[in-house]
Amino acid sequence: MSLVRKFITVGGATLGSRVLGFTRETLMAAALGTGPYADAFYAAFRFPNLFRRLFAEGAFNAAFVPLFAKEIEANGLDGAKRFSEEVLGVLFTVLLLITIVMELAMPWIVATIIAPGFVGDGEKFDVTVQLSMVMFPYLMCMSLTAMLSGMLNSLHHYFAAAVAPIFLNLVLIAALGYGLWTGADPLTTAWYLSWGVLAAGLLQMAVLYVGVRYAGMRFGLSRPRMTPNVKRLLWLALPAAVTGGITQINQVIGQMIASTKDGAIAALQYADRVYQLPLGVVGIAVGVVLLPELARALKGGHHIEAQNLQNRSAEFVLFLTLPAAGALWVISDEIVRVLYERGAFSPETTSVVAGILGIYGLGLPAFVMIKALNPGFFAREDTRTPMRISGISVAVNCALAVSLFPFFHERGIATAEAVSGWLTAIMLFVILVRRGHWVWEGALVSRVLRLLASTFVMAGVLEYASRQMSGWLDSGQGVLTQLAALAILIALSMIVYFGLAFATGGADLGMLRRNMKRKAAKGTESVE
Repeated sequence: MSLVRKFITVGGATLGSRVLGFTRETLMAAALGTGPYADAFYAAFRFPNLFRRLFAEGAFNAAFVPLFAKEIEANGLDGAKRFSEEVLGVLFTVLLLITIVMELAMPWIVATIIAPGFVGDGEKFDVTVQLSMVMFPYLMCMSLTAMLSGMLNSLHHYFAAAVAPIFLNLVLIAALGYGLWTGADPLTTAWYLSWGVLAAGLLQMAVLYVGVRYAGMRFGLSRPRMTPNVKRLLWLALPAAVTGGITQINQVIGQMIASTKDGAIAALQYADRVYQLPLGVVGIAVGVVLLPELARALKGGHHIEAQNLQNRSAEFVLFLTLPAAGALWVISDEIVRVLYERGAFSPETTSVVAGILGIYGLGLPAFVMIKALNPGFFAREDTRTPMRISGISVAVNCALAVSLFPFFHERGIATAEAVSGWLTAIMLFVILVRRGHWVWEGALVSRVLRLLASTFVMAGVLEYASRQMSGWLDSGQGVLTQLAALAILIALSMIVYFGLAFATGGADLGMLRRNMKRKAAKGTESVE
């Protein structure tokens, strides 16, 4: 299977999950708006979600996948099975201890980390603590799910792992639908959602366990032992946990600062959900597929193939994220109004969320490029360099967020995250090039410049068209009219951008199709 088909497989499943995520957020906006219980739920959910990204997705995609791939190459499925059982024994024990400690310390954690701004509001603080205690075991479920996902990806079974997040959205949509149907108050709806998160975690874990068994891997829970393989995994995973979750770390910092302003956390979350669509479809697809492919190419000595994988992945990322960034900047108001403005979600809230979304859009190419650049380090079992870069990024984000929030409020936090994202992407790229791990093609530079030009023209056309269609997108129009107008704008932007990109040579369909294929036979020559 070609690399582009693997991207499409993971991206397609992720797109389905993101569309359902939009449905979920639309229902949530109608049920909770940006009120206190929306803030409480999002703050409580952010914490286990952060740990999931740090210790589950980040650590396992960066550390477990290369080691698992190495075991497959060296010792076959039997060696991979032994390694998996060793890791599972230690992982399960550590997660159980973390969950117990966090549950006992949850009031202190909420007061100091999750939402220190809630301390002065007794009811809001208590609800956040209770919801956090219900949802924190989700971390344990998702960490085990991440291990199962890593195994499936290394075995080239991408679809099951990519489709698993859909179950979270389905369960939460059911919870919200039930709450709206029964006329539940916002607090009761928040409780439905919290228990739904835990149920979805168990369901996702079960689905992937079945997928791993179907792929031919049968393993069980063993006594925890610190074997050399486990020690190597932990050595790689600890810095990878920080690196893989850099975006989430920055968002938690923003949440801590935003908790001092009513409605700010929910506003940031609603904007985050929109830009997560292109970030998830492109970024997660590239990150999930590229790491095991790159690791196997390097382990097999196919260095030319590895260089080709990196360049084609960067090309794929920029080809799709540059126009998305332009569209999010130009029509952020229209997008937010159509998706969210109903029920408890007011026009004033639309203005706030749209401002955040436009800034996130400018950072989108950087956020996605980070996912394409990190595998260049992780596949070589170097997780410490990205960790150091992440430390610099977090420091810059903290300084900017604290400085800008008093003046620009939520927009200041979004600006800090976008700037730190670009800084991270630039530093990762420069170090890879200096080490000779990334040979930047001159032809690719030329194509990127043409894609940028196509994006600017598309943005200008989209700005003009959105003004001409403002009457159709007005908040007084019906939902179907607004959706039709937004669809027309999106279709127009796609026609303009892709037409220009192919006409100017910024993209070539035949070239993309040929170069995205693996050429193992030609990849045996070293370029190091």
